[in-house]
Amino acid sequence: MTDRSHGTLSRPDGSPIRILAVDDEPALTELLSMAMRYEGWEVWTAASGQEAVQVAHEIRPDAAVLDIMLPDFDGLEVMRRIHDDQPGLPVIFLTARDAVADRIEGLTSGADDYVTKPFSLEEVIARLRALLRRTGASQALNASTLVVGDLTLDEDSHEVTRGGDSIHLTATEFELLRYLMHNPRRVLSKAQILDRVWNYDFGGQANIVELYISYLRKKIDVGRQPMIHTLRGAGYMLRPADE
Repeated sequence: MTDRSHGTLSRPDGSPIRILAVDDEPALTELLSMAMRYEGWEVWTAASGQEAVQVAHEIRPDAAVLDIMLPDFDGLEVMRRIHDDQPGLPVIFLTARDAVADRIEGLTSGADDYVTKPFSLEEVIARLRALLRRTGASQALNASTLVVGDLTLDEDSHEVTRGGDSIHLTATEFELLRYLMHNPRRVLSKAQILDRVWNYDFGGQANIVELYISYLRKKIDVGRQPMIHTLRGAGYMLRPADE
């Protein structure tokens, strides 16, 4: 979906980047959210100007992606109200209006960038990454390093640590953990895990996933606040222990 070769971005304190995505088209916000979560970012959505202002006040995002046309008041007003509370918040406008005058109005009103519909998800993510770096809202980790809470995984050296303690994993355990860490806070079904980690359907032997999840738990979670969670009937989720 998006190119992660530039390295995972995080807040300066190591916590995930927070993005507010505002659009009254649910399908569009869902696509944007999926692309951003793939980057390891946390995403909140809003479908109206009022909701956007309220959510921004509550979560203090690192950047916002705002549609110009909203059902109550437009994106320009949303940005003004958010900036009253959080001055300097980086903003990218999304709009179907591509006239030069509209671009100028958006940028001179305080937006940092302007993307016209239809657009590619890759373009929006690339612009967000550049904007976050430019405004100092993020730092880049090594391109091969995945971080979720106090758990780190180096995709090149295959080194895994939690809270600074080294953890030895077998090749299959490593692949399973890597898949979970590429999708933090997302529920992954057994079928998805089988397809991604083992690359084929075990023909009903989904209990192989349960077995390897139990192996991981013994190495990752035993004696610590758990990070790997089971959602009965849905699948498994990895999230930071303090959430």
